Amino acid sequence: MTRSLKKGLYVDPRVLKKLAGKRPESSAPIKTWSRASVISPEMVGFKFLVHNGKDFPEVLVNEDMVGHRLGEFSLTRKFIKHGGKIQKELEMKKKETEMAAAQAAKSAADAAAKK
Repeated sequence: MTRSLKKGLYVDPRVLKKLAGKRPESSAPIKTWSRASVISPEMVGFKFLVHNGKDFPEVLVNEDMVGHRLGEFSLTRKFIKHGGKIQKELEMKKKETEMAAAQAAKSAADAAAKK
């Protein structure tokens, strides 16, 4: 259920207190456990360290994030790829072909530079 409009958006007062009088480009990241706090326009440009249950991933707030909550950008679950052994072999082959293509392009560029 969403928060009532008459109550307004929840912005943690402790986070706002930490923002007061600081400039985004010169301040250190702001450490917070308040995942439920809504991102307000004053927070744009600041870096936050948002707790995800284990550690504090860094979240750089931009204009598109206004209105969302801080916790949405600090994932609590780690995704591990599906696939297993066969998928790993396919990825290795793909990586080898990319490296071979990069080396071929580099050697062609070196040969063109020598002429």
